[in-house]
Amino acid sequence: MKFNEMTYTRPDIDALLARCRELAAKAAAAPDGDALVRLYYEQSEAFAEYNTAANLANIHYTCDTRDAYWKAEQDFFDANGPAVTNASVEISRAFLANPHVDALTAKFGTTCVAGMKNAVLGMDDRTVELQQQFNALVSRYQQIYGGALVELDGKQLTIPQLGPYKEDLDPAVRRAAYEAEAGYFDAHRAELDELYGEIVKNLNAQARVMGYHDYSELSYVRMNRIGYGPEEIRKFRDQVANDVVPQLQKVMALRAKRTGIARPTFTDLPIMFKDGNPKPIPGYKVRMDAARTMYHELSPETAEFIDFMQDNELFDVESRPGKMSGGYMTSLPSYKAPFIFANWNNTSGDVDVLTHECGHAFEGYVAERDPEVPADLECPGMESAEIHSMAMEFLTAPWHHLLFGKDTDKYALLHAEDSFVFLAYGCEVDEFQHIMYQNPDLTPDERNAEWLKLEKKYRPWIDFDNLPFYGRGAGWQRQLHIYECPFYYIDYCLSTMAALQFFLLSLTDHKDAWERYLRLVRRAGTASYTELLETAGLKVPFEEGSIKGIAQQMTDWLENHQV
Repeated sequence: MKFNEMTYTRPDIDALLARCRELAAKAAAAPDGDALVRLYYEQSEAFAEYNTAANLANIHYTCDTRDAYWKAEQDFFDANGPAVTNASVEISRAFLANPHVDALTAKFGTTCVAGMKNAVLGMDDRTVELQQQFNALVSRYQQIYGGALVELDGKQLTIPQLGPYKEDLDPAVRRAAYEAEAGYFDAHRAELDELYGEIVKNLNAQARVMGYHDYSELSYVRMNRIGYGPEEIRKFRDQVANDVVPQLQKVMALRAKRTGIARPTFTDLPIMFKDGNPKPIPGYKVRMDAARTMYHELSPETAEFIDFMQDNELFDVESRPGKMSGGYMTSLPSYKAPFIFANWNNTSGDVDVLTHECGHAFEGYVAERDPEVPADLECPGMESAEIHSMAMEFLTAPWHHLLFGKDTDKYALLHAEDSFVFLAYGCEVDEFQHIMYQNPDLTPDERNAEWLKLEKKYRPWIDFDNLPFYGRGAGWQRQLHIYECPFYYIDYCLSTMAALQFFLLSLTDHKDAWERYLRLVRRAGTASYTELLETAGLKVPFEEGSIKGIAQQMTDWLENHQV
């Protein structure tokens, strides 16, 4: 069924909550392990209609944040979502109380029961009102960001549409683009500062109600991190700071030599090549045709997947006024259909987001069609889900010529370099958030000062050159995740470590790398992050010294593939 044929009906929340109470009672009373397993499948399916409606509403709202109807529907789910989540938690609580609960681990693997424990530990009826308030705060941020229009080049442009100007070979044009963006954020400075303060206060209040010191502790539970915690993440960040950042300084020196920009400032960083960055072929249809060919040739599984996605028009990837920034994949369970949202702006990032979100969508497509995998376990934790997407960016490399033509080698270098360099920024975002939630009384200026300290730690090569907004340390405010889903961002770093290993493996044996990837994908959400890495034969980045060798290999490859 095509996306525009999918019908939306606002769900009956009272009926759903009653169904949840019924399922909780059945879970508590299940007489044996087999009955409990059957019931787990049943409760997983019970939320399909609700999740489909919620995701349809969110898709329509983010496609046009100015649409009053879909804004009202999004508000409905913002208001009622916490009650539904908490009702789901009560079902989990009932499963956990059943003496036969170990049958779920035997059937579904380590993440099922552990995930339910995290769900119980992460939610509480006493926080429902706070959760509703948080949802409303996020919607306010989305409206500020999604509604951004700036004047440049005689045009009204969205933030994503500034992308090509930021990559222009004329430094004055680049500077003007960044200043236009900065002007918008500076104009909303007070509101953004206040909004973030309210978000920190809200989430810390939720944490304290539930017995945690602050939200940085609760976040590990809510993010369903299984098998590791804050200490492992700290060790990971330390390895990046100590073993990756020194290599990145060499990489940035190579970039400066390659571009001929002797002393690059922040607005020069998007320039990767003296003659301009790689540009993908223009045109929606041409790109989609190339994507179909790429996925048909990659594997039979991806061929079936891309046909389903394109034939059912499950993409909205072109930027336009009113559309929320960013990109995502979501699922429509009633239709067993993934949906991909993006904001193409005629830069190489268009291909990044296409292959990235297709990685998410491919895993979802495969999991939804595996009868053994219950809906609740179709997707692993986010640090693992991002492996599907980031590795797909690299594993499609043999077909990138279809999307870049003569610029293919330039894109290969840009993509590998950007992915490697990203590790530092991702760790910076994570450490910043730990500081913010552990020190909630910092003033806006003090928050910005902390960000600038971390810039020196993780990205010491950056010179802001008195750029508005960024120069005062406020650049973090344009990072959607910091407002919308705190502590998510480190997941991109953990998955990048896996993706870089897939990249390095693919250089010597692409077939083997793809087969490892498929093994990982097919485990869906039934395995933890470390178990998934072991499934694919990859190194776990929490172990001391695990990153250093990968960082050296990446630096060597980049040095040997300068264009």
